[in-house]
Amino acid sequence: QVQLVESGGGLVQPGGSLRLSCAASGRIFSVGVMGWDRQAPGKERELVAVITTGGTTNYADSVKGRFTISRDNAKNTVYLQMNSLKPEDTAVYYCNADIKETYYSTFQLSWGQGTQVTVSS
Repeated sequence: QVQLVESGGGLVQPGGSLRLSCAASGRIFSVGVMGWDRQAPGKERELVAVITTGGTTNYADSVKGRFTISRDNAKNTVYLQMNSLKPEDTAVYYCNADIKETYYSTFQLSWGQGTQVTVSS
């Protein structure tokens, strides 16, 4: 069994910053691409950022220049540094990771439970 546990969400004023963390634990042989999605009320879930094992990143246009994704491969942890937050960034943020449980298994996508980020004055 694999678990992804997120932390770091909360309430912040416009222009403020938050840092989200997501740690993978359990039966893990290898972790591939990791990322963050978000879902705002009444909207579809959207990709926010992804990062490969080698550190290559990709961002949604709406967060480029404001958010930074990073990872610690030794800790199987992915981070999302969010700066210059806007009210439209308000959403539940979900981390995800491609995880291989054994040498013989294939990569399977796992999801965290989500953490609420609210940007409001």
